[in-house]
Amino acid sequence: MEEEFKSILEGARNLSKQVSLRSLSVDELCIKLGVNRSTLMKYAKTKRDLVDSLLLYERESFQSIFIENDFCDTNAIDILFIVSREVCKRFTLVSPSVTFDLQKYYPAIYRNHVGERSQYIFDKIKINLEKGIRQGMYRGDLSVELVARLYISRLLDLHNPEYFPPERFSFSMLFEVMFENFVRSVATPEGLVYFEKRKNEIDFAL
Repeated sequence: MEEEFKSILEGARNLSKQVSLRSLSVDELCIKLGVNRSTLMKYAKTKRDLVDSLLLYERESFQSIFIENDFCDTNAIDILFIVSREVCKRFTLVSPSVTFDLQKYYPAIYRNHVGERSQYIFDKIKINLEKGIRQGMYRGDLSVELVARLYISRLLDLHNPEYFPPERFSFSMLFEVMFENFVRSVATPEGLVYFEKRKNEIDFAL
């Protein structure tokens, strides 16, 4: 993906926190993004194309966490801390209000995005669970596939504005609570001691 288009997508991500992209005409969108129409059209012929690229960029941004960090010798709980903190810090297209807007107006694109994102996270959670069990951080009696599927289910629930009105619950708040509940549900006593120690050392807001 060209750097010029990445810059446009970053602008669109930030804009999506303030206004629905669907409510803007292409000309209004170009003005707010600070690009001319021909530049935008070079990469995205329609707003639908832009949203599709935006969600692809979001998935690639998440995957970059695993590319940028060498987790080979990292404690399974530390991996969750690092990834969870980066998710809370980096992402804008995961808030309930933005998610609801995408789901309502671009359902096919959004379904494809959720499917691909969920599969990637599912695979990573399975790897983390297996590693944590080997390290003695997680209980050995866990059904790895079932727990990973439950994790994905909980993650999807965070985007439901009926359960979690965005004006009352920020995504980072919801994600932190889900993250802690997840670790407490799978950790051994040794893992819980380690989790409490690391929890006091890490600030998700950084």
